[in-house]
Amino acid sequence: MRTWLITGVSSGFGRELTTQLLEAGDRVVGTVRDTDKVADLVAAHPDTFRAEILDVTDTRAVRAVVDRAFADLGRIDVVISNAGYGLFGAAEELTDAQVDHIIATNLTGSISLVRSALPHLRAQGGGRIIQISTYGGQVAFAGNSLYHATKWGIEGFAESVAQEVAPFGIGVTIVEPGGARTEFRYGSAQVATLTPTYDGNPAHAFLAMLDPANGLAPGDPVRMAERIIESVDVEPAPLRMVLGSVALDATLATLRARVAQLEAQRDLAASTDFPTEG
Repeated sequence: MRTWLITGVSSGFGRELTTQLLEAGDRVVGTVRDTDKVADLVAAHPDTFRAEILDVTDTRAVRAVVDRAFADLGRIDVVISNAGYGLFGAAEELTDAQVDHIIATNLTGSISLVRSALPHLRAQGGGRIIQISTYGGQVAFAGNSLYHATKWGIEGFAESVAQEVAPFGIGVTIVEPGGARTEFRYGSAQVATLTPTYDGNPAHAFLAMLDPANGLAPGDPVRMAERIIESVDVEPAPLRMVLGSVALDATLATLRARVAQLEAQRDLAASTDFPTEG
């Protein structure tokens, strides 16, 4: 039996992961902003599920919840940083408050969770950190600028931390799902106050994606959650996992184009070095 700490378990991947883990007999500490949304899990699994109220934008609260969970349960094997949401609209259509909040949630909140857990994971001799990102952590689309900013940022953080903590037996995995049939796309997504300036512009192309009438996302959250859980048994921890064939194709195409662009800059890059002596 493993013990897991997962943020944002009221819906989406967090809810699906928690449900599967509890049904398998594992213990889960899950954070929510409203315990009513997980009352059924509390009732069905009173001995193995513990709901903690947490707003991940509150750094002190994040540390308090993490410290309490480790103190009460003795060991937590896997920490999953899952809490987050999407924000859509052209960069100039977003308000300052929207920008500040998504950074505080998706980026700073995730950083706070990982930093809070690391001393405990080191003290217990190891563990696994899973950062839920998106293939949008490597591929960028118009109308998603601040969402991408948070995900590209947390991926850089996680990749660096993975190198820092590997000597302590702590593995880090960045999960990059493609579009899935969860509340993230069809419920919790936030949209800026759109302006006519960007009508017909790629910045508003996301509107078609958010409308289920145009076809549902291909990703199955049940299967995705299964692959995430299975990854904990893989050694060494995979640094990145792309989930979904569409996501993988888009990621590979983006990376190949980026490499080609960089290869074409060899002379330019070399021209800025000091001349070699002799």
